Amino acid sequence: MNKPLQIAVVGAGGFAYFAVNEFVKIDGVQLVAVYDENIDNATHLKEIDASLKIYDSLESLCLENAIDLVYIATPPYLHYTQSKTALLAGKHVICEKPAAIKPEHAVELRELAAEKDLLFVVNLMQRYNPLYESVDQLIRQNILGDFLHGFFENYASDEALTEQHWFWDEDKSGGIFIEHGVHFFDMFSGWLGQGKVIAAQKSGRLHCKNVWDKAQAIVLYAGGLVNFYHGFDQPKIMDRQEMRLQFERGEVTLFEWVPTQLKITALCSEEELQTLKLIFPKAEIQVIEYFEKAKTSKGRFKEIQYQYKLKLDTGDSVKKQTLYQELVRDMFIDQLAWIIDRNHIRKIDQDNAVNSLQIAGEAEQLAIRIS
Repeated sequence: MNKPLQIAVVGAGGFAYFAVNEFVKIDGVQLVAVYDENIDNATHLKEIDASLKIYDSLESLCLENAIDLVYIATPPYLHYTQSKTALLAGKHVICEKPAAIKPEHAVELRELAAEKDLLFVVNLMQRYNPLYESVDQLIRQNILGDFLHGFFENYASDEALTEQHWFWDEDKSGGIFIEHGVHFFDMFSGWLGQGKVIAAQKSGRLHCKNVWDKAQAIVLYAGGLVNFYHGFDQPKIMDRQEMRLQFERGEVTLFEWVPTQLKITALCSEEELQTLKLIFPKAEIQVIEYFEKAKTSKGRFKEIQYQYKLKLDTGDSVKKQTLYQELVRDMFIDQLAWIIDRNHIRKIDQDNAVNSLQIAGEAEQLAIRIS
């Protein structure tokens, strides 16, 4: 670019501070403006760049011609109107998830951005994780056979969520599937193709009216079902997540909601073992059984030939916070490349924002509420 990309922040809470710290590490990116109803939040961003200007409204911020991109990190119920305002003013938009509360509003934003040749994307940064890409290679190369079943279990902390927090107000958050679930619907859709919600349930917290803290959805993908469970009811020290994909010849398990570790149990041939070593060059591989002559077993009325039963572990040396920073930065670099060159193919784009919200919206609509 001939000049620095000048970015503005709308909603200057803790995550915005975290994300913008990563954005400004990129050459040619400058933080110049902020709007937040809470002046203390806005002032806090001056720690990143003391010269940034604080605006008293989104509208006045969007009148500033020098601003190229607006990063939106407000509660979900504001995303649609704020993104639309910025796009109509000719600004590129990166928005925190979800794109909107209603899927049709996400579609409208996608169309508006296309009409104006502007960036509109939601920060679904999971696809930038090397472990995400490794699982994608496993599936594309059919190393473990056909997909059969999967799950994501999210035992999340509610320690920072007071009873009055907007997260519990579904008019503001959209509910757990929309506010949080879009990340994981997007991940599994990337691996397995777009799914269809066939059942969903939500359960409420006793003695706390309208606090729906547990949600579960069953989604049908090509080849099999995936169960998604989210429970926001843990102390922070016990916050933990696990996802698994089961295939004909093995299983893949990932740990943490931003996956930092992967384990595989598999039956494979010598050729497939060498492919695993290429995909996971730093992983520890433990051979459980080895057969000099290929062994034949049966599953799903099919013969399965293999020489190895093994376990693979990438280890847990990667720190979640460090990885999270890298993913946010890589997402921004990818989007910046598109702003510079419209022929650049991104890992996530406006379609991810729409598709993930559509499936989350299906889950919210179908959810049976159990109080």
